[in-house]
Amino acid sequence: MKIHGFGLIGCGRIAKNHLQAISSHKYARLAAVCDIDAGRLAEVKEQYGSTAYIDYREMIKDPKIEIVNICTPSGLHAKMAIEAMNAGKHVLVEKPMAMSLHEANAMIDAADQNGVKLGVVHQNRFNKAIVKVRQALEEGRFGKLTHGALTVRWHRDKNYYDQAPWRGTWAQDGGCLMNQSIHNIDLLQWMMGPVESVFAYTATNAREIEGEDAAVAVLRFKNGAFATIEASTTVYPRNLEETLHIFGTTGTAGVGGVAVNKIEAWRFEGVDEAAVLTDQDKEPPNVYGFGHYDIIKDFIDAVDGGRQPAVPGAEGCKALEIILAIYHSVKYREEVKLPLTEKFMIGVGL
Repeated sequence: MKIHGFGLIGCGRIAKNHLQAISSHKYARLAAVCDIDAGRLAEVKEQYGSTAYIDYREMIKDPKIEIVNICTPSGLHAKMAIEAMNAGKHVLVEKPMAMSLHEANAMIDAADQNGVKLGVVHQNRFNKAIVKVRQALEEGRFGKLTHGALTVRWHRDKNYYDQAPWRGTWAQDGGCLMNQSIHNIDLLQWMMGPVESVFAYTATNAREIEGEDAAVAVLRFKNGAFATIEASTTVYPRNLEETLHIFGTTGTAGVGGVAVNKIEAWRFEGVDEAAVLTDQDKEPPNVYGFGHYDIIKDFIDAVDGGRQPAVPGAEGCKALEIILAIYHSVKYREEVKLPLTEKFMIGVGL
């Protein structure tokens, strides 16, 4: 098989997972890294090797690079992804793929026009527990879906936001929904199906940020089911839980753990729940889980096989649209129907 050259933009908090995954894949080679922080860039270059760039526009000209991983602040994702795709590179971008549907759709168009792949990093879809729930869903074991629920009860203190001034800003990040909860919102809609409408409240109760640090929302799905979202970064004094529950007329599943990686309820006719609960993956060391290797492997397979990646641009756009609909519901104090018509946009724009 072909060895694929990777270029990574943004050497911050999440980059380590990408770098380790790339280094672990026998058909991936880290060709270049890029960051505007010279000190951080030097550290990554020393640890992983490869060519170092301060300017991503120079990096995407590098002919050794076939796939670009974008790990920068969220407000920069769309611009960098489009420029990389226009340079003929495949792009795997961290969540959220963009800060508006306008940006996300421009990214999808750029991938189509340039004949390259666009993937969005929702690595929790590869968690063993989530794969099991999805398989049960596809086999019809839940019966008729009735409702679902997700919680993200996390702690992010002042020090977390002070470490990177872009965090919590409307231009570059958003709040606890856009940054911390989007993975679980992606899983919820992946299980429950297309969303019909959203109603929500958000607040900034305890952190000195522009975005929300607490949110509750109710979703109505086109299949008639409902779901609730509860998200916050104000839980004292440390992370409490991240959970996803799916309920149907003939099945109940609950997933928790550090990174929605552990089945906590598995109730189907004729199933020994206790046996399922003892057959679990080990806990990951942090909330990022173990899925980055799997999603990068899938992306390589998609490039080699000429197919779409597991989470292409259009799929990555779904959780983004739900969050933006929540923001619209809060601003206009009304139920918002999907597809969303953007009346305002956050982010720095293209």
